[in-house]
Amino acid sequence: MADLSVTIAGVTFKNPVIPASGAYGFGQEYLSLYPLSKLGGISCKGMTLYAQNGNLPPRVAETPNGMLNSVGLQNPGIDYFIEHELPFLKTQDTVIIANVAGHTVEDCMEIARRLEPTDVDMIELNISCPNVKQGGAAFGTSCQAAGEITAAVRKITTKPLMVKLSPNVTSIVDIAKSVEAAGADAVSLINTLLGMRIDIKTRRPILKNNVGGLSGPAVFPIAVRMVWQVANAVKIPVVGMGGISTVQDAVEMMLAGASAVQIGAAIFSDPWAPIKIADGLNQYLEENQIEKVVDLIGQVQPW
Repeated sequence: MADLSVTIAGVTFKNPVIPASGAYGFGQEYLSLYPLSKLGGISCKGMTLYAQNGNLPPRVAETPNGMLNSVGLQNPGIDYFIEHELPFLKTQDTVIIANVAGHTVEDCMEIARRLEPTDVDMIELNISCPNVKQGGAAFGTSCQAAGEITAAVRKITTKPLMVKLSPNVTSIVDIAKSVEAAGADAVSLINTLLGMRIDIKTRRPILKNNVGGLSGPAVFPIAVRMVWQVANAVKIPVVGMGGISTVQDAVEMMLAGASAVQIGAAIFSDPWAPIKIADGLNQYLEENQIEKVVDLIGQVQPW
């Protein structure tokens, strides 16, 4: 087999395939399908300081080549995760990434403080959720706010800190540079694009929240472009996501500059998608006589 391992911010992943936050829960539902140890890591469901019920339904709408969601960070809260979910996850022989979000900087700092003594391998700070009325989107759409929240969390934790970026900005490169300067060890992108669908019979938005985050294959070319731009602008690792559904997509994203990839919407239609992509990466490397998957990173040759 080819060497599929990658190292991001000092954390070694056995392969670069990671189910994305919000698309995989805490992993337990997939144990009946395959061992979680086959994954490079798991980015857990986004967690807030206290439990949240999320937005009112309808919360999901189908779109051409994708889906809109306005789940709104429904989650059991950070203490529940630490007590009930993390002990199981740490027995699964895969990297555990705690995805965290807060309505305030202080919330995020407190979550990081509670995670600090745990066995979580990495924190993914979500400053980019487009369907939460407070917090998330506000932090991720200005360089100053993104830098401030990153610096605040950086002071609290010694764990590797990855910041998840929003595509709903004028320049994602400037945001990436801001969080890098503030102490981020890596960035992940892109989160969902803000979208909307309308029921032409009722003349109301399909989503109760009116707008939601667009994911799936429709956003893939935008994600590749942004990953390429950011990877060429920062020195820290980039984790790419956004519409990745096949091994070809994963290779493309890594050629654009991603050190690893996260799989989101594809899991809803094919729960085996992360495993198929990991196996497919090995086959691709062997067929092309490439010894290490890291040799793909950033190897696109622009005209």
